[in-house]
Amino acid sequence: MTGQTTNHALDPITVEVIGAALSSIVEETGEALVRASYSTNIKERRDCSTALFDRHGQTLCQAEHIPIHLGSFLDFIPMLLKDHNPEDMRPGDVFVGNDAYRGGGTHLPDIVLAEPIFVEGELVAWTVNLAHHSDFVDRAHAHISQEGLRIPPIRLYKAGEVQKDVQELILLNCQVPRERLSDLRAQMAANRVGVMRFQELCARHGVDTVLASGEALLDYAERKMRAGIAALPDGSWRFEDVFDNLDFDEPIPFAVTVTVAGDEMTLDFEAPEQIRAPINMTRTALLATTYYIVKSVIDPTVLPNAGLARPLNVKAPKGSILNCKHPAAVNGRVQTCQRVADLILGALAQAVPERVSACTNSACSVAVFSGTRQTGPDAGTYWVYLETIGGGGGARPTADGLDGIHVHATNTSNLPVEALEGEYPLILERYELVDGSAGVGKHRGGMGLRRVYRATEDCMVHVDVSRNKSRSWGLQGGGEGGHGSYVTSPDCAPFERGYGTLRAGEWLEVITPGGGGYGTPEECSQAPLAAE
Repeated sequence: MTGQTTNHALDPITVEVIGAALSSIVEETGEALVRASYSTNIKERRDCSTALFDRHGQTLCQAEHIPIHLGSFLDFIPMLLKDHNPEDMRPGDVFVGNDAYRGGGTHLPDIVLAEPIFVEGELVAWTVNLAHHSDFVDRAHAHISQEGLRIPPIRLYKAGEVQKDVQELILLNCQVPRERLSDLRAQMAANRVGVMRFQELCARHGVDTVLASGEALLDYAERKMRAGIAALPDGSWRFEDVFDNLDFDEPIPFAVTVTVAGDEMTLDFEAPEQIRAPINMTRTALLATTYYIVKSVIDPTVLPNAGLARPLNVKAPKGSILNCKHPAAVNGRVQTCQRVADLILGALAQAVPERVSACTNSACSVAVFSGTRQTGPDAGTYWVYLETIGGGGGARPTADGLDGIHVHATNTSNLPVEALEGEYPLILERYELVDGSAGVGKHRGGMGLRRVYRATEDCMVHVDVSRNKSRSWGLQGGGEGGHGSYVTSPDCAPFERGYGTLRAGEWLEVITPGGGGYGTPEECSQAPLAAE
């Protein structure tokens, strides 16, 4: 390309305008994906993310959707480029992948579609999106090969034409292929929006200016991150917590040591070896969680691009739960991510308590229902309904914790009761905040949620809750949050480690944990809600 604009020659107003345009592009592609999708998990719960990357695979901008999805983006383009020569790529090529070890992913339901963006015949950037496909249920989770179809980065479209053999292979390995096909088409449509808008931006400002501005924005994010870290006191702070889950009997210890030296930060994690259960994290999942939580404490206004990671050094033993290797199972990795985020908060609270909340519910409580429809026009077809349920937020130094919210690495929406009951053979009998679940304090923690589902047809169920043995900790004398748990109707056959069956008329109650309190209860001017 001719007339390359160098970063130092750019005027800051132009860089700001282009930065805002990049943010607008990823938000628009995200809305396109939501509006075009078919499954409730995407069109209602918005379990999806979008991003732009430069030609080398560095994050230019990620939409403000779900932080953990960055973990599936981080290595996708670099891994794709190892197997596919950019010189062989053409406009309209689209690559698909999900594998945690060969595709840069964090778990298999998160399927990524990436499309190269060409301007004047040259590859200049990538538009990428991810959707959580509610599939791959009723499976074992001792290792990743049991968890679903593994897809390395391969072409799904070639020069705008779908590769039908690849598409059929994917759909044949899915349990609800009609939903998968429709959601994959929605992802394709969203990428087309991203390509078009980026090309329009290049036409308006010049491709060299846009690319140089992208580099300038990475440098700006790095400078802001370094300035924020430098404002912290130098030192090291260690924090320990335990992780409890239905997949194992005894709580697992985790620890992190956060060290600040000048304008750089090192986070050194300690964790046991990976286990034959789906709670292991890939390194990219650890990185995404760490980048999110450190950014939120240091400076929430830092741009969400690759520059923010430059001053951070993240360490975890290879082959451990927090940095697993093949063939570890990873399907439930978000539960572990949530605990890691609060682990980092616990360490940073020792350095800057005025910036840090008490512990959140530290969980992503999950209920998955599936079965074969027994009545109606779709009788005989298989259905899957996935729901992640919010809990209590941690109390803040100046305010109570928020009630019944998603925290940290997850950010999905509540599914309206009307949508749930209209699409699935389920009735939601209770949906309420749990009295007594908030940690006491000058500022109380957020309250957990209770949801009670009654099946109108036989179905299989998997429920996953955490903090069922431990509690979310408080800060500065604040109390602990309430436990997470689940209960079934008395006539229901016993569940085993969260797996079981509901017959028509039977019910399941899920209770999510509450958040920790901040400050002593004696400082509170109102009567606190004590944790049970």
